[in-house]
Amino acid sequence: MRKTIMLALLLFCVKAQTQVLQTPFENSAGRQTATYAECIRFYKQLNSYSSRVSIKEMGSSDAGYPYHLVLFSNDGVADPAAWHKKGKLVILVNNGIHPGEPDGIDASMLLLRDLATGKAHIPDNIALAVIPVYNIGGAFNRNSYSRVNQDGPESYGFRGNAQNLDLNRDFTKNDSREARSFAQIFHWLNPDILIDNHVSDGADYQYTMTLLSTQWNKMGGALGTFLHDVFQPALFEGMEKKGWPLTPYVNFEAGNPEKGWEAFYDPPRYSSGYAALFNTIAFMPETHMLKPFPTRVQATRAMMETIVTKASAYARDIKEKRRQDIAAYASDGRAALRWQADTTRWDTLLFRGYETATKTSEVTGMPRLYYDHTRPFEKTVKFFNYYAPVQHVNVPEAYVIPQGWHEVVELLRLNKVVMRQLTRDTVMRLGVYRIADYRSSARPYEKHHRNSQVKVNSTTEAIALRKGDYIINTHQPARRFLVEMLEPEGDDSYFAWNFFDAILQQKEGYSDYRWEDVAAEWMKTHPEVKQVLDAKKKTDSAFAANASAQLEFVYKHSPYYEPEHMRYPVYRME
Repeated sequence: MRKTIMLALLLFCVKAQTQVLQTPFENSAGRQTATYAECIRFYKQLNSYSSRVSIKEMGSSDAGYPYHLVLFSNDGVADPAAWHKKGKLVILVNNGIHPGEPDGIDASMLLLRDLATGKAHIPDNIALAVIPVYNIGGAFNRNSYSRVNQDGPESYGFRGNAQNLDLNRDFTKNDSREARSFAQIFHWLNPDILIDNHVSDGADYQYTMTLLSTQWNKMGGALGTFLHDVFQPALFEGMEKKGWPLTPYVNFEAGNPEKGWEAFYDPPRYSSGYAALFNTIAFMPETHMLKPFPTRVQATRAMMETIVTKASAYARDIKEKRRQDIAAYASDGRAALRWQADTTRWDTLLFRGYETATKTSEVTGMPRLYYDHTRPFEKTVKFFNYYAPVQHVNVPEAYVIPQGWHEVVELLRLNKVVMRQLTRDTVMRLGVYRIADYRSSARPYEKHHRNSQVKVNSTTEAIALRKGDYIINTHQPARRFLVEMLEPEGDDSYFAWNFFDAILQQKEGYSDYRWEDVAAEWMKTHPEVKQVLDAKKKTDSAFAANASAQLEFVYKHSPYYEPEHMRYPVYRME
């Protein structure tokens, strides 16, 4: 009798505890997404309930709240180094980078709860790490209107963070505490796969779930080929079997999908582009905005479970190819800086969409586009998922950075770049870039007036270095990251994001009347400059008629012109 009572009490307690672990999504019949406070409280309860769940504070946010990382492994181990040592494949899930797109927040709560209570299972060779809510400030800025295209939930967070930054553009420039905390988490985990959950905007179609993957050519190596040829097809097959047909992220706003579309170009500012620099496969599941919120949450959970299942089956392949590629890239002599879609090659897809038509707008009285849900179609279309490099750079043996550029050094260290400091003053002959041309955006983009269309001239010069300046050997796991960040012509380089703009401003100058006399005297002993000046006047009539331009020309060819102007302060040890 006593044992029966004890068992009944135990079952009652388990049932009561499970009821406590109901999520706001469940309690509202799928109408509500969890708030930040509800989400963290839920995971803390889950941590108390199961020894296989751990919750850890790591880093902080611009909103002033700490980051939490939830860890799950069947053996209860919560140590990434031990995971990797045991051969476990590590998957990092990021949720709520745009809190108005909350599907991943709720789907992850459901998945982790069911794993902890035994209602769901993952293979022993998988370890999960989940960021419950990435954009904490945006999660607090709750409303019901900013996602005008979206079907639920009733209220949700806002895209911008506490600085009004779009955090999915901040993975290299690191303007936010969130991005810096993410780098800390990312490198502590060293994930094999990143899942960054989103909800789409744009065109209408039949699919609930689309998938944006790391562009496989840009990832390159054995892992990139494996992603395209084996892993992605396995994910599509797995989702189809679960009843969730899948298509690549639909990268067009409107018009005719029969023409096909290009795979999304993901430079390192995005999570998928950033992860690829460290040979981590990244996926951005993008549920369709017009599908009901409960359906989207179910599809997001199914997508995560499918990635887990297929990753487990291919764990040895993924980890070995990743290891091989990291070793190969550490000594590769050339690196691609820019890419463009190769429109001569494509994959074919069976696309399930809706016919488009026009009708008279009730707002403007003019023709407007709409998708006709009474006319669904299935058509084979072209998916341009092949990218080719259009610019390469020879990777130097090392980069050299004067210690004054401390913000850049700090960001490199944040990303586990290994560097050493000079122990004495010295002079070295180094490769030097001078910025020959660039365009700064007229309007700000994520707090910056980005530099683009950058062109450089290269020389070799004797550079005076000081004790404490940094030598960064490129033969290290962070090699790809180094090249992308420190080569000024890179898509998301630190130069592109204005970290070196001080060199673009000339600090000293001259008065024309004084320089006239000094220049005349100097040119008497430098006839080669006068010869170049005269030649330019003969071929450039506007220059020949412009006295100020001629004075500046002589000035910039003289030792009076400051060498730091337009000289990129990251040198190359060839």
